[in-house]
Amino acid sequence: MTRSKQKSLAAEKRRKTTLSVVLACICIIYVLPVLSVVINSFKANTYVKTDTFALPTGEMWVGFDNFTKGMTFGEYPFYKSVIYSVLITVVSTFLILLFTSMAAWYIARVNSVFCKAFYFLCVFSMVVPFQMVMFTLSKTADSLKFNTPWTIPIVYLGFGAGLAIFMFVGFVKSIPIEIEEAASIDGCGPLRTYFTVVLPMLKPTMISVGILEIMWIWNDYLLPKLVLDINEYRTIPIHIQYLKGSYGKVDLGATMALILLSIIPVIVFYLICQKYIIKGVAAGAVKG
Repeated sequence: MTRSKQKSLAAEKRRKTTLSVVLACICIIYVLPVLSVVINSFKANTYVKTDTFALPTGEMWVGFDNFTKGMTFGEYPFYKSVIYSVLITVVSTFLILLFTSMAAWYIARVNSVFCKAFYFLCVFSMVVPFQMVMFTLSKTADSLKFNTPWTIPIVYLGFGAGLAIFMFVGFVKSIPIEIEEAASIDGCGPLRTYFTVVLPMLKPTMISVGILEIMWIWNDYLLPKLVLDINEYRTIPIHIQYLKGSYGKVDLGATMALILLSIIPVIVFYLICQKYIIKGVAAGAVKG
């Protein structure tokens, strides 16, 4: 092995080592807030502020008392918040996946001015900040009676359509149109072609979009806060916000416990399905 090649290999090794150290530091920065939540969820409320990063040992340790306190705090039961969060997340994700995939298939296959304009409007909606439309949206949702857990998924469908259509269109363009033409020759109509031919091939992107939408909707606080009647309907993030006692005093231990309970499902779900995110994004980026 020549000296120049040895130097090149050594430089490459140093570059990889430096990159690994930098990425490890970034990972620690991201993990620290989650670790803080875990530690403080088992700690007495008095020590959450004074010894935030200390391990819950000795008199700091309260076991699962914070979880019990958080789930039984106030007059609004925690299980109702869980039901509403699950209902909104599942229904909203289902509507987004179904309607946006159908719309993306139509946009990709029908080369018209209307389809191009509609596609660019969907892409443009991705860069519009939510704060620009939230007050108008709140008033419109109240007028149209979209202020219940059973109707707010329609609002989520509108906000989630931009990213979903963008990813689905890219993937549909990579599917050979000859497959759909063969189905048409066999007597399949548009709906049958979509559900029997196109939909199974959309699985990688469907899973990827579903994961992203579930993580967004499950953790969303602002939209339900603006649209729902919070005295009657509370999602988990809103329920956590109202863990306040007399004079606005917040029980941080109980708050941390419920935050931990709320993030565990989505973390487990993400760890199980994370490999599909890269596959779906890569598949949707084959063609623009």
